[in-house]
Amino acid sequence: MFLTNIFLYFLLGLRGSQKEKGVSTLPVRKAPKAKKSSEDSRVLGDESMAWMIHPHPIKDFFSNVFEEKPLHIPRKENRGYYKDILSTKILDEILRNQKVYFGKNLDVTTFVNDLRENHAPEGGRAYPSVVWDFYNSGCSLRLLNPQTFHSKVWKLCASLQECMGSMVGANMYLTPPGTQGFAPHYDDVEVFILQLEGKKHWRVYEPPTKLPRFSSPNFSQSDMKEPILDMVLEAGDLLYMPRGTIHQGNCLEDAHSLHITISCHQRNSYGDLMSKILTQALETAIEQDADFRKGLPRDYFDYAGAVHSDKESPERRGFMSTIKKLINKLYDHAPVDDGVDKMAKEFLHSSLPPLLSSNEALRTVEGGGERWHAGKSRVVNRVEFDPNTEIRLLRANCLRIVKEEDSLRLYYNVENTREYHEMEPQFLDIDEDSAGAIEHLITAYPDYVKVEDLPLEDTETRFTLVQNMWETKLIMSKEPLDSHYDD
Repeated sequence: MFLTNIFLYFLLGLRGSQKEKGVSTLPVRKAPKAKKSSEDSRVLGDESMAWMIHPHPIKDFFSNVFEEKPLHIPRKENRGYYKDILSTKILDEILRNQKVYFGKNLDVTTFVNDLRENHAPEGGRAYPSVVWDFYNSGCSLRLLNPQTFHSKVWKLCASLQECMGSMVGANMYLTPPGTQGFAPHYDDVEVFILQLEGKKHWRVYEPPTKLPRFSSPNFSQSDMKEPILDMVLEAGDLLYMPRGTIHQGNCLEDAHSLHITISCHQRNSYGDLMSKILTQALETAIEQDADFRKGLPRDYFDYAGAVHSDKESPERRGFMSTIKKLINKLYDHAPVDDGVDKMAKEFLHSSLPPLLSSNEALRTVEGGGERWHAGKSRVVNRVEFDPNTEIRLLRANCLRIVKEEDSLRLYYNVENTREYHEMEPQFLDIDEDSAGAIEHLITAYPDYVKVEDLPLEDTETRFTLVQNMWETKLIMSKEPLDSHYDD
C-alpha cells in the first residue's frame, strides 16, 4: 500500500522522459491515487520512498537500481514537487530564529581553479547577515543537519529510516549563480538529490570502486573521464547515485541552486555485519571445537607465507585445505543474531527519534496524562491503564532487546535528539519475563494488544512494565487514556 493521505498533498500529475548513457530514466506517469494505509511505520516508510522516487516503482528500484546505477527522474511539468520540504525563505527563518553554528551546522565553501576553500569562521553563531554576505560573495552554503532545524525534513528522514533499516540523514546546499562549491568526489552513502529551487549542472562518473566503505578525497578536474551523465537538475527533479559514484555540480549563470541530499546505508553492509560476527564466532569455535585448538604443523613455515605464495606442493595444498575446512566450520559457531542485534543497537543510537502526529501525541506520554490546570490551580487529567487498555509499540524499529554478557537491555531511539549522537545510547535494564512481554508487543506490531494479554503471570509486574514503557514513550494507546480522577 503506497502513497497514503499523509503524502497526498505532495502527489501531483507528472510527465517527462530522458535517456542518458548508463543511467536509469523513466517517463513520468500520472501519480496514483492515495490509498488508506495501516499504521505500520514500515508501510509508511515505503510510501515515503515511493513518493520521493515517483513514478519509478519501488520494487524495481530496490531490485534493479539501488546500489547499481544512477537514476534521474525529471519533472518538467511539476517543478513544485519538493517545494514543501525546504526553501531559501525557510533557511533564512532558521538562521534568524534558531542557533546555527559555523562548522558544526553550516559550511561556507568555494571551489575555484581546482581548489576548494572553507571560509566559515572558527565556531560562533551563523548570523543571517553574515551568512548572506558570504553568499553574495560567491560562497556555497551547506547546512549539515537540516532535520535538526526543520520538522518536515525530520519527518521525511524519520519515515525513510523505517523503510531503509539504516540511519537516514540530510544535507542542504545553496549555491550562487555561476559558481561551484565542491570538488569532484564520491561519498560513502547512498545519495538522493532532491532539487528544491533553481537549477544545477551535474556531471556523474563511473565509480572507481563499487560500493566503497569510505568517502573519497577531492579529485582534480584532470582526474575526470567521460561522464556517464551530463545534465541539468531543475526544481522538482531527482538524481539518485549509489555510494562510490563520482559527481560534481556547478550552478549556471542565470539561476541559483537549492537542493537537499537524503543519504543512507553508511557502514550498513554485509561486511559491517560480518565484522561483528566473526570475532565472536572464532572465540566460540576455539572454545568449543578441538579442531581449532590443534597445533600447527611443525614445518608450515616451509610452505606457507608470502615467500611461498606462488609455489605449489602437496604440503601447501593440505595446509590450505585444512584452513578452508576450519573457515567453513566457523559458520556453525557464527552468532548471526547477536551481530544483527549489535547493528540494530548502532542504528538506534544514530537514528532520528519518531516525529509524532498530534493524534499520536495524545495517545502517548508526550501529549497525554497529567497536566497543570491554571484555573483550578492543581494537576488534572490523572490517568491509569486498565486491563482492557490496548497498546502497541510507537514504531516498528524504535527499540531492540539486546543481550549483553549476563544482562538484557532494551535499547531505543525515542529519546534521541535530532542532532547526531548528541545523546549516549538510551536503554532500560529488563529481566527475562519482561523481555517475553516486550517480544509479544514486537511480534504483534502494528496490531494493538490488551494490557491483560501480555504474557506475564503477575498483574502488578504487568502494569509496572506498561507504565515504564509508557513513561519512556515506547508505547502508545489505541485511544487517549481516560481520566478517572478529575472532579
